[in-house]
Amino acid sequence: MAEHLINTKLIHGGVDGDEHTGAVSVPIYQTSTYRQKELGGKVPYEYSRTGNPTREALEKLIAELEEGTAGFAFASGMAAITTVLLLFKSGDKILISNNVYGGTFRILDKVFKQFGLIYKIVDTSDISLLEKELEPSVKGIFIESPANPLLTITDIKAVSVLAKTYGILTIVDNTFMTPYLQKPLTLGADIVVHSATKYLGGHSDLIAGLAVTGNEELSARLAFLQNATGGILEPFDSWLLIRGIKTLSVRLDRHLENASYVADFLRGQKSVEQVYYPGLPDFKGYEIHQKQASGAGAIISFTLAQGFDIREFYKHLELIILGESLGGVESLACHPASMTHASIPAELRNQLGITDNLVRLSIGIEDKRDLIKDLENALSHSSI
Repeated sequence: MAEHLINTKLIHGGVDGDEHTGAVSVPIYQTSTYRQKELGGKVPYEYSRTGNPTREALEKLIAELEEGTAGFAFASGMAAITTVLLLFKSGDKILISNNVYGGTFRILDKVFKQFGLIYKIVDTSDISLLEKELEPSVKGIFIESPANPLLTITDIKAVSVLAKTYGILTIVDNTFMTPYLQKPLTLGADIVVHSATKYLGGHSDLIAGLAVTGNEELSARLAFLQNATGGILEPFDSWLLIRGIKTLSVRLDRHLENASYVADFLRGQKSVEQVYYPGLPDFKGYEIHQKQASGAGAIISFTLAQGFDIREFYKHLELIILGESLGGVESLACHPASMTHASIPAELRNQLGITDNLVRLSIGIEDKRDLIKDLENALSHSSI
């Protein structure tokens, strides 16, 4: 298709409709296998683990949005990350950002470590510190920027340039930003992963993961692993995800407006000790984030001040839902220490700043005034 801006690509990118019937919506090809006309003949599809037209439409769409070489759709974000990690072998070392999603830490610490894949937690926001860790066994750097849950910012371009100098792969989890706000491959990263369950799906009604590669060699390797390991996204969820992506820009515009409003409110509360949000000018990493992304996202974390009870805060939320996940149209509140990052040992959590009084908010698209009322009520009732 002709080159269009991202608002148009979200709707018409990838496979635009159905060439066979003229249907505007990509059909759901709910099939496991395909008729072959002759023995040994060349056919586009043989078996839906290997290739399915609905999933392929999604994969082409995310590749186009991220400006990558090829896209891959998986049954979950963790299935995508797991498959990407299978690119490495025993004895390789992966450096990971010092506050990544707990599931990423868990798969490395509890699963891949058993097979000899080594990891080390590093402050990837400090490039000079990162470079000191680049000994010969390091084969990959896994970044979240903003990172989960403290929104730490890493300079993706600087890390990618450094990694290429040493022949190291740069992998970026772009879940919080999506390609609407940030495109890591254009900054030099090699692979982008998403928990598409979040903003890309946007409606808390599916589980999905995506990966996009930046060159043909990586594309071929990941295609082999996707087919060999089989953690693919099924056709109906692929269709749902395509539908969700079509409204990504209009949803995120409202998410951003609401998040900025809520962050400003939280900064003025005596019950709030610290606010973590990349849209605040005094936030560490603000200038780097402004350079590499076109918006601050809609995740806000904050710590309750001494004299306020975290349990009472969550108990008195009425509109904002206490729950796992993020990125849906509804606002969610999460307690990272006992929920998303519970798999990280308590001592390490505290060292990283993921303390028991930390709250993470995923700001939805409700009326921002109602969100403030709900937070005011919960904060007022949390005073001891």
